[in-house]
Amino acid sequence: MEDHDGNCYVLLLRYTSIPPGSAGQRSEMNPMEKISAGKNIFPFPMPVTLLGANVHGKANFMALGWVSRVNANPPMIGCGVGRHHFTVGGIKENKTFSINVPDRSLLEKVDYCGIVSGENADKAGLFSVFYGDLKTAPMIRECPVCLECRLVQAVNYPTNEFFIGEIVGSYTDERYLTEGKPDMKKIDPILLTMPDNRYWTLGEYAGDAWSIGKKLPRTGV
Repeated sequence: MEDHDGNCYVLLLRYTSIPPGSAGQRSEMNPMEKISAGKNIFPFPMPVTLLGANVHGKANFMALGWVSRVNANPPMIGCGVGRHHFTVGGIKENKTFSINVPDRSLLEKVDYCGIVSGENADKAGLFSVFYGDLKTAPMIRECPVCLECRLVQAVNYPTNEFFIGEIVGSYTDERYLTEGKPDMKKIDPILLTMPDNRYWTLGEYAGDAWSIGKKLPRTGV
């Protein structure tokens, strides 16, 4: 440290361990303290989707949670898929795929699609399948929302491939809209948490994005 006169001092800090419950000390942890949770952590719920692709000329679907929008205009969506999955070959073959958003009524079928490989079962037989303009991106009529995507980029990672697709079409039903926009309560999407591997449904409305924060006073830097 340096004082106002330019003199330097060394500040020595001494740490003393005090057992929990010692006189004058609180035994519980400060709720604001952070602890290490490791590197391989999943800190938020993920949307449960059904990834669709034609494999060897036949529709196939797999359950997928690692999905996110990655670009606004043109609209693009990305998905991380283990390269061992049967569906990966179809995406590379046709340069197309679909993202289908199921509701809770489809939960058992969705989980089945995440357990069984398309190499060993006709998972498309569980659903009513349709196609859009791309002709090779199978979609599911029973799902409230379906996205038809053209592959833009495939990025290789040690265990996964990350596919980025441009959304060339979206499909839904009138009953899932409110004032012309998708209504999440009506869509009733499924969420996945890891590593506990549990499915959840949407909770309560909490506030308006890019709006509720305006209540706080602005502060200068």
